[in-house]
Amino acid sequence: MAEITAALVKELREKTGAGMMDCKRALAENNGDIEAAADWLREKGILKAAKKADRVAAEGLIGVASNGKAAALAEVNSETDFVARNENFQKAVRTVAEIALANNGDVTKVAHAATAGGGTVNEMLQGLVATIGENMSLRRTAALSVNEGVVATYIHNVAADGLGKIGVLVALESPGDVSRLTDLGRKVAMHVASMKPLAATTDELDPAVVEKERQILTAQAADSGKPANVIEKMVEGRIRKFYQESVLVEQAFVMDPDVTVGKFIENAGKNMGAPVKLKGFLKFEVGEGIEKAASDFAAEVAAFAQPKQ
Repeated sequence: MAEITAALVKELREKTGAGMMDCKRALAENNGDIEAAADWLREKGILKAAKKADRVAAEGLIGVASNGKAAALAEVNSETDFVARNENFQKAVRTVAEIALANNGDVTKVAHAATAGGGTVNEMLQGLVATIGENMSLRRTAALSVNEGVVATYIHNVAADGLGKIGVLVALESPGDVSRLTDLGRKVAMHVASMKPLAATTDELDPAVVEKERQILTAQAADSGKPANVIEKMVEGRIRKFYQESVLVEQAFVMDPDVTVGKFIENAGKNMGAPVKLKGFLKFEVGEGIEKAASDFAAEVAAFAQPKQ
């Protein structure tokens, strides 16, 4: 077998635009022959996928998988919402979610895990890129588990069973009745999907986020012209309000605004005769944080219709 050098891999990568590991594998499969390796990449659909890889994929689906005491979320992105209705794409997202559950949400392990079809998750998605014709990517996976209790799940804007635009997990530790815990967890998960808390408790809030908020509130209070001691009290009061708006257990519960989420969970535990502890939550929303390219379709059509000079 020919030696697969870094120079060979670099040459094939520059020629095809495929990833380094794909190029190395292609060369290994073809005894170091550049042209044969390029053909191999094309046959496997990898070359076609690579040419689409720089296109923004900010649509797609969130998949959820659960076994009761553990659950996982997976986000797989596509370029358009239309693909999210494709059965093959939906099947792939379910597969990724199940593999994420088996790998405790470790996205690196998930990407390289074997699927029932024989290839890895990455290879499965590359195959879909080739057949469907859009860029796709495994963006992230995560999981929660409890030793005793449940990890409840909720999907918002459901596209199909276990798939949607927002996915939420809520982990509740308790020796209480599983069915009642599951119902409680689902209600809290629905609240999370609606109110989008930043953290479960004040202690879990990112200190940088709190400090930035404090600086903004201090600057706003300073404009009032009040004495420093009054400004300090104003800021502390507004920070408490920030916690009430941003921290899950401090938020007013959407189904009963007279109590906080923390109090609602506490009361539910008393009613079932077993303490309930919120271990944590996760929320994935399709495309959040991805910068989407703006497109003015009307302008594009008008420009296309202009006569050539």
